[in-house]
Amino acid sequence: MVIFENQFFEVSEKDGKVYVKTVQIGFMLKDFDTIVRLNPRIKLTNFAVLKQVLNEITPKPVEIGIWLPPVTVEISRDKMSASLFVYETLDDIRSNSQKFQQNVLALLKQHKIVHGIQDIKLETVVSGKAILIAQGTPPVKGDDAKISYLEVPERKPVIREDGKADYYDMNFIYEIDEGAWLGEKIHAQAGTPGTNVHGEVVVAQRGRDIPLKYDRKSAYEIEEDGKTIIRSKISGVLEDYKGMVGVNHHLPVNGDVGVETGNIDFNGSISIRGTVQAGFSVIAKGDISIEGPEGVSGAKLIKSIDGDVFIRGGIFGLGETRVEAGGSIFVKHVNEANLVAGGDVNIGFYSLGSNIRAHSILVDERKGKIIGGTAIAKSAIVSAITGNRLERRTELIINSVNKADGLELIQSKAALLKSMQEDILQLEAQVNRILPIVHNLTKPQIAAFEQTKQKLASNKESAASLDREIKQLMSDLRSVGKEEINVTIEAYPGTYLQIGKKSTILSRSTNGRFLLEFGELNV
Repeated sequence: MVIFENQFFEVSEKDGKVYVKTVQIGFMLKDFDTIVRLNPRIKLTNFAVLKQVLNEITPKPVEIGIWLPPVTVEISRDKMSASLFVYETLDDIRSNSQKFQQNVLALLKQHKIVHGIQDIKLETVVSGKAILIAQGTPPVKGDDAKISYLEVPERKPVIREDGKADYYDMNFIYEIDEGAWLGEKIHAQAGTPGTNVHGEVVVAQRGRDIPLKYDRKSAYEIEEDGKTIIRSKISGVLEDYKGMVGVNHHLPVNGDVGVETGNIDFNGSISIRGTVQAGFSVIAKGDISIEGPEGVSGAKLIKSIDGDVFIRGGIFGLGETRVEAGGSIFVKHVNEANLVAGGDVNIGFYSLGSNIRAHSILVDERKGKIIGGTAIAKSAIVSAITGNRLERRTELIINSVNKADGLELIQSKAALLKSMQEDILQLEAQVNRILPIVHNLTKPQIAAFEQTKQKLASNKESAASLDREIKQLMSDLRSVGKEEINVTIEAYPGTYLQIGKKSTILSRSTNGRFLLEFGELNV
């Protein structure tokens, strides 16, 4: 079939291939593009041969390309869409629109396209460009699991003044009854299936599951109304176990800790309505709250291993009292005492002649004072006033984390965590193998199975604790370079400032944010 001819050459088609036979040279190669545009079914496959053919008379037709079908269909790899490619001019389509539509329908049937077929507007057709002819219905991913917990009240002291007395209050102890609701999970939902262009079902992805985080020693989960509910195993106080909700045993002391009670060492949280008398100690695994407005005077040791310590009335340490907390310490004022916290030390009014160590030391920035003693933090020290007019030496020190040492510690803990996780996987595999046949086990075998389950639970708890430690170390490293000492009103002469290895003693009054700039203290 002859497609085109002029005085220079003849373009023909045979068996789906396009040929050129040159009878006279002199036709410019760049003008051949006009012929291709007039005949969009021509697809050149060998440009170099075409150039050569046009520059010499050829006794026989020479192949230069292929003759495209008037309409083709391409289906996407995921079968969710199909595109139509038209290789005819718009004039040809309009003059034979019925035939064009028939060709399209025949192609759809040939390719088994039955779903999401789109209408074609002839005026929008552009030769050689894709036209969406079918669009599948995508699946809809199911809703992710939704988790909510009983909120632990924020531990933030409130300083109130009524003209006669100062109050240092906070919500510290939140009591819980056995069986109380602690949280719940609405399970991940199945998605809505989709349909591809062939009419086939496309499976929807189920929503993402989210694990419940709670202390398994003090709480349990149960299925209720299609949800997983966390409930308390015991009556006690609500606590946040480093990101996990839980309940700690609670020992309320209605009066003082002293001669009548003796020293107290309790595996839970303690709330003391009165005070801790001179020479006596209180040690608890959880939180310690001392509510007496007169505070603590001369107590020997107040120590929370994993929790926080709150002393409403302040501390008169007499050089003897030591307060330690795995978490944070909240106190109205501190006189001649030693405080050590894994978290922050929050002081409402003043610290006088005391030694304090914590992640951050935060004294009320409006009128709080640090006078005498030593305050050592990893991240920040904040106070309104430091030192006094008598130039009493007051040391404010930031011992920042060594980045190299921190990274090395993280790597060693991460390696240990990986080993623990491998052990957990092995134990889980053992438990899962036995579960289907547990009813056939002998009593000794059941006892061994229970021991395996307990070991698995213990290992999971240890791994979770180690994971939290690693995250805390990573958080500490992110703070490296951001350490600062902030004195909002006045730092008196005699105040010693140190951040890292850089230090100075103030010789004049000043205030502001003191930090390292270009390796030097900006004093």
